[in-house]
Amino acid sequence: MTACAIENNAAGAAGAATTEPAPGTVDAAGPAESERPRAAGTSEQGADPLRMDASGTGPGGGAAPGPALASAGFAGTTPPGGPDGEGARDASAEVPLHPLPQVPPVPAFPPGLPGGGAESAEALPRVVPPVLTIAADHSYAARLTAADTEAADPAWFPERWTLGPEPYAVPLPLGQPEEADSDVLPLSDGRVLIRRRVADRHTFSLLYPTGPATGEVPLGALECEDLTLLPPHPDGTSAYALVPGELSTGVWLVAGGPFGPEHVADVAGQCSGGAWLDREGRLLALDRQLPGGGPVKAVAVDLGRGGEVTPLLQIAPGSDDRLLLADADSGLLLIRSDAPGHDRIGWGVLGSFLPVRFPECLHPADVAVTPIAVQPGQMLMPENCAVALRLDGPGGSWVGLWRPAGRRVHHVAAPEGWLAGAGFWSREGTLHLPYAQPGAPCGVAVVQAPAEEPPQLITSGAQPSAAPAPPGVRKPVPLGQAPLTGSTAAG
Repeated sequence: MTACAIENNAAGAAGAATTEPAPGTVDAAGPAESERPRAAGTSEQGADPLRMDASGTGPGGGAAPGPALASAGFAGTTPPGGPDGEGARDASAEVPLHPLPQVPPVPAFPPGLPGGGAESAEALPRVVPPVLTIAADHSYAARLTAADTEAADPAWFPERWTLGPEPYAVPLPLGQPEEADSDVLPLSDGRVLIRRRVADRHTFSLLYPTGPATGEVPLGALECEDLTLLPPHPDGTSAYALVPGELSTGVWLVAGGPFGPEHVADVAGQCSGGAWLDREGRLLALDRQLPGGGPVKAVAVDLGRGGEVTPLLQIAPGSDDRLLLADADSGLLLIRSDAPGHDRIGWGVLGSFLPVRFPECLHPADVAVTPIAVQPGQMLMPENCAVALRLDGPGGSWVGLWRPAGRRVHHVAAPEGWLAGAGFWSREGTLHLPYAQPGAPCGVAVVQAPAEEPPQLITSGAQPSAAPAPPGVRKPVPLGQAPLTGSTAAG
């Protein structure tokens, strides 16, 4: 029996047993070898990659391993920066942090936005990709930017942000502008992975500041039509990508391996999304639609067991249940599902038998809500995690602060120039919002989480999700929801 709970509303949705296959039955057989994308070239990373220059020359003047990529011939240019791009920076490389912009609270809904729960927000964007990607440990960030954003055909180049008490940006241009559809992903060691589309291939390189130039280490390429980078891996040095096929989706290690792109697993069906469920980066959550169609269901893929698949979200048999965010410390999951009858945001707890809850405060009228960050370090206390939301309405974008244990969203004006959708929490409950504005091209505004509301006990005939769990490894279990018997809904 599955069910979901709409908080502050007596309505609920129930369904029969899930239609998901048993783990290992559908996904045991991957695609034929000929159907998989082919690695067009590899580069061994056994030697120190930071000693290879932009021309691909390795230590000692020998040729660096790897293919002759279309981008490998770009000559390095001189970005602002010191001899190493970091330790000895000149004034042009380090942008000092200007006084933080004031971010006063705004009314429950900004001027011009009605309140309530109408469905007119369905016409607004549902998924908003970030313009700045932040490393897993919040040490660095990266984005594509342009020297002249007002130009009809701007010249794009990667830019790495060093986050901390005094954030600063380092440009990483090469001899030729990047395409606007290229992807960048920061690693925890300061290098930036870039994915480029070159003819029928997707190429990968690592960029880093090196004295007066930008260093580049080619990693190889994949010959495939489409490819999507997954969020930064928890280990800070690896990067993964999804490659869709006709009947399955391949998971590829595109950075961090010894020999370039490496096939890791095949998952039957068409997969999208992506969230890491543990600190080791072994369990990957994907939104999957099985071959032949049907609803989209979030599943957990165990990369340490060859891609073994376990159902993760099963709210109703015919509902689309997608995972938006996951916190590895507390197990808090932010989901989007149409099980209540229309698309809504809810929350659940990994490994818990409590129902997924759909708070009314996360369903305002004429406003699109997108979770962007969860407070880490709240072990066994998912209800107390602070969650940052991006709110988009007719009046623009602003920030929402919410806790599952609370019953309302705290609305906060975003700093001018906020890179909407980008942000991260400290363990102490401080939200950091990167922004770029005239006079401060690299800044981070700080917002404190609202005071905690009195905790509320949530019961449903099972142990509360905040109670100490028995010893053992937390495993993803389907959030097949039990009816709310004698419960006190929170949030």
